[in-house]
Amino acid sequence: MGRVATRESDRTLPDLLTVTAIALVAYAASNVSHEAVGHGGACVALGGKPNVLSSVHFDCGEEAISALARRGVAAAGTIVNFIAGAIGLVAFKATSPVRTPHMSYFLWLFTTLNLLSGAGYFLFSGLGNIGDWADVANGTVSPFIWRPAMALLGGALYFLLARSSGRSLGRLVGSDDLSMRRSRLLSVPAYVAGGLLFCLAGLFNPVGPVLIAISAAAASFGGASGLLWLTQFTRGSTRSAEPAELDRRYGWIVAGCVVAGVFVGVLGPGIHF
Repeated sequence: MGRVATRESDRTLPDLLTVTAIALVAYAASNVSHEAVGHGGACVALGGKPNVLSSVHFDCGEEAISALARRGVAAAGTIVNFIAGAIGLVAFKATSPVRTPHMSYFLWLFTTLNLLSGAGYFLFSGLGNIGDWADVANGTVSPFIWRPAMALLGGALYFLLARSSGRSLGRLVGSDDLSMRRSRLLSVPAYVAGGLLFCLAGLFNPVGPVLIAISAAAASFGGASGLLWLTQFTRGSTRSAEPAELDRRYGWIVAGCVVAGVFVGVLGPGIHF
C-alpha cells in the first residue's frame, strides 16, 4: 500500500525533462525579446545600422544617429523585457493551470525571466557601471548620483517582482504537502538549464570570454537568480487546490532541443547583417 501511495505522489510531480525543455524555450524567447526585438528594433527604428545579432549582444552601427538615439537603443532591451513580461503576465492569468498546465508554466517562466531581467539590468549597471543602463546614464548626471540611485531602484524592484512571481507560482503547485517540492522543481532546474544554455552559446561568440562573463553568465545565472529563492513566497500565496499536471510532453522536448540548437549554433556565433 505504501509503495502504491509513493508512486501516486511521484506521478503528481513535474516531469524534469519537460520542465527543462520548457525552460530552454522560455530563456531563448526572453533573450530574443531583449536583444533582437529591443535593441535590434530600436536600432532600425532610430536610424542605426544593424551589424550583428548574437545570444549575448546586439551590435548597432550608431555613427549616423544622435546621442539621444543611442541611449534609446541601449534602453530598449530592458523596456521590451518589461513589455513582454506584462503581456506574459496577462496571458498567464488568462490560462488555466489545470487545463493547460504546460503553457501556463511556460508563460509563468517567460514572464518571470523578462521581469527579473529588466530589474536586474538596473541593479547590474548601478553596481558595476557597465551594461545597458550605464550607457544610458553616463554623461547625463554624476555617477555618484545615478549609480546608487539605480542600484537601489533595481534591487528593490527585483525583490518586489520576485515576490510577485513566487506568489503567482502558487497557481501551479497545489496546496498539499508536495507543493513546496513542486515549486522548487519548477524553478531550480529551469535556472540551471537556462544558465548553461546562455553560457554554452556564449562560448561560440567571437568577441571573447569577457563578453561571456559579463553578458551570458550575468544575464542568466545573475539576472535570473531570483528563481533560487522566490519559491519561499509561495507559502503565503493563494494556492490552487490541484497542482498543474506537468507530465512528459514530447512536443515540448523536441521544441526545447530545436530551440537550444538554434540558440547555440546560430545565435551563439552571431548573425551578421
